Amino acid sequence: MNSQPITARIAEGVQSVPAADWDACAGPDNPFLSHAFLSILEKSGSANAQTGWQPLPVIVDGPDGKPAGIAPAYAKGHSQGEYVFDHAWADAWERAGGDYYPKLQVAVPFTPVPGPRLLLRERDSAPALIAALEAVTDNNGLSSAHATFIAPDQVGAFRDAGWLIRRGNQFHWANDGYSCFDDFLGALASRKRKAIRKERARAVEGLTIRHLTGTAITEAHWDAFWQFYQDTGARKWGRPYLTRPFFSMLGEAMADKVLLLFAERDGAPIAGALNLIGADALYGRYWGCIEDVPFLHFELCYYQAIDAAIERGLARVEAGAQGEHKLARGYVPVPTWSAHYIPDPGFRRAVADYLVREREAVEQEQDYLGELAPFKRSG
Repeated sequence: MNSQPITARIAEGVQSVPAADWDACAGPDNPFLSHAFLSILEKSGSANAQTGWQPLPVIVDGPDGKPAGIAPAYAKGHSQGEYVFDHAWADAWERAGGDYYPKLQVAVPFTPVPGPRLLLRERDSAPALIAALEAVTDNNGLSSAHATFIAPDQVGAFRDAGWLIRRGNQFHWANDGYSCFDDFLGALASRKRKAIRKERARAVEGLTIRHLTGTAITEAHWDAFWQFYQDTGARKWGRPYLTRPFFSMLGEAMADKVLLLFAERDGAPIAGALNLIGADALYGRYWGCIEDVPFLHFELCYYQAIDAAIERGLARVEAGAQGEHKLARGYVPVPTWSAHYIPDPGFRRAVADYLVREREAVEQEQDYLGELAPFKRSG
């Protein structure tokens, strides 16, 4: 832990921080880190103490009295909605007689999207902000602190501070300067190219696909999407993470960052996918349907997202956590990173040993999956 004294504070939620101060640290590129998005999670009742996500933003102020760095931190009463799984760590610590929860989580709730976890107006405030996270953990007797889905260029700051680094995999689509979807298909092996064309044709038989953003999104669209989201949330998590007001608030505050993809039959929506638009990426988040149509999930979540990214000149599509089925659709494995502060020396050693073994397996898996990518091979 950094032994230098620092001046830091804990805000009473994102809403208590002026939007201009927050966004001056977060920057404009990643919509999930914006004051608007994170405060909507609070205001809608999706991320609060009652749901096990008590917002506790940790702030280091600059000489001008304004935030020089902010960590979007939460006191967590469980390990749900994180997508970096530590249930085995919790079980081990509690079997040893400790209380794993609450823990400190630096993340965007319910959102496995890589990005900065140290929001820095002043870049040299990173060490102080990490030290502040450690102090919050130590002074409140928390078992641990975790920063998940860290932007690659911030991993070194956590490593230098002595945090344990964990690696994972996601599948992203990269735009190699394609002018259209057929241009992308041309980069694939013939067999994969034919398979995708067949999937797309079958998925949209009798359907109309609509792209909606900005003022084109109405409350009727959110009502329809809420049905889709509830169905998926109930099957995946037992109950949906987000409340119905979240979607209306998202439409009110961030409609220009939202891309809704709807599949309609005879004018009625039967499936939908929600994406957010960043400066250089399209982020796929939620999907659902009320009618089972073969390959429609792939069409709305992966192929239509590629269409939208090419049209907007975006560098990539990030389609969320897990899913080796994405590989055959042109989404390739990329590493993701998290960092973990564990004050107890014995517990830290056990987790560190586990991470060494896990990292070897993850790296082997990524190498193997990379060999299965559907692109043409030279020679």
